[in-house]
Amino acid sequence: MLKKIVLLLLCVVFFACKETPKKPSLNTGPWRAVMEVSEGHELPFTFMLKQQDSSYVMTISNADEKLTVDEIMVKGDSIRIQMPVFEGYINATFTENHIAGNFIKESLGRSVPFEASYGEAPRFSVQQDAKASVSGIWKAEFEYDLPSAYMAKGIFYQSDDKVTGTIRTTTGDYRYLEGVMDGDSLKLSTFDGAHVFLFLAKVEDNVLNGKFYSGKHYVANFKGSRDETYELPDANELTFLKEGYETFDFSFPDVDGQMVSLSDDQFKDKPVLVQIMGTWCPNCLDETKFYVEYLQNNPDADVEMVALAFEYARTEEKAFEGIKRLKERVGVDYPILLAQVGTSAKDKANEKLPMLNHVLSYPTTIYIDKKGAVRKIHTGFNGPATGEKYEEFKKEFDKTIKELLNE
Repeated sequence: MLKKIVLLLLCVVFFACKETPKKPSLNTGPWRAVMEVSEGHELPFTFMLKQQDSSYVMTISNADEKLTVDEIMVKGDSIRIQMPVFEGYINATFTENHIAGNFIKESLGRSVPFEASYGEAPRFSVQQDAKASVSGIWKAEFEYDLPSAYMAKGIFYQSDDKVTGTIRTTTGDYRYLEGVMDGDSLKLSTFDGAHVFLFLAKVEDNVLNGKFYSGKHYVANFKGSRDETYELPDANELTFLKEGYETFDFSFPDVDGQMVSLSDDQFKDKPVLVQIMGTWCPNCLDETKFYVEYLQNNPDADVEMVALAFEYARTEEKAFEGIKRLKERVGVDYPILLAQVGTSAKDKANEKLPMLNHVLSYPTTIYIDKKGAVRKIHTGFNGPATGEKYEEFKKEFDKTIKELLNE
């Protein structure tokens, strides 16, 4: 009996002395990540990771942009990093110094390989001193070898080999780009929770020749030349009411399932702004944040706003989840109506809004006066990354609102 007691005590001591397996954790501090895009190229970006309560907060850097990601779920050695507002998320496994998995957009059926390593490291490595400067304005053409060619305006700032800036098109901007001039090679990237954009180009004699990669699903050739005077077409002249239509109208459900129309009492005898947008669209998010801030800073402005969301989510339930998420995360007080589900195709959007010559861009804003007349339609949005153009837009917007209110 004594032997059994001694043996039992030895077992207790043995198991008590054994170390409890450590729960895996991530190192906090600087990380460098890469995403695999088409043709075997890697899109790099950097982020900081810090501990918050029992989880983590990630801060992604793209030039002057700091994107906070605070919905991070850890279970064992698995991690899910949910992008703010947007549907996309990173699903991965990790050790303390390494994360590997995929960036996923379920509604579009897209998956991009993702990998990150702990430690201070440059976004792009530089092999040679810069042989050219791209600072200034560039006139560019994308898909120039296709019938779908479109014009763009590059706005770049270079200090030594470091380059920042953005690229504007008639439908919006490519937001905050950051990269380098490596010899005669321009390398720029951004990851903002939705966009997975990489630009690679050769620069010679003030001419750009390169490729634009969007995730693993899109590649476009582009070329450009320095042109300090170049400007895109006027954003107020691209979209208009078709002949035979004198007013704009709609009828779509809000998040509570109630149908909302422009003829409703809440819009009568007031200026109304109708925002055509999608919860998946970073330019729309920039614009929405601006509208929310403007309304908060001008509480006495008796103007109504309403957004029409064209969603690629596969079901109404998922689409409304996205709308509610946007409203909660950004603090949107005005109604966001579900105009379309299952696709963000612009030709399908045009079927829902047949009075417009076309839906050229998400976002597009329609300005309607107190009498119900369409006064202006602004296509696209010059976001904060466009610098001077963003400041110009803010002044123009304020002027237009005051004119509509004072009539």
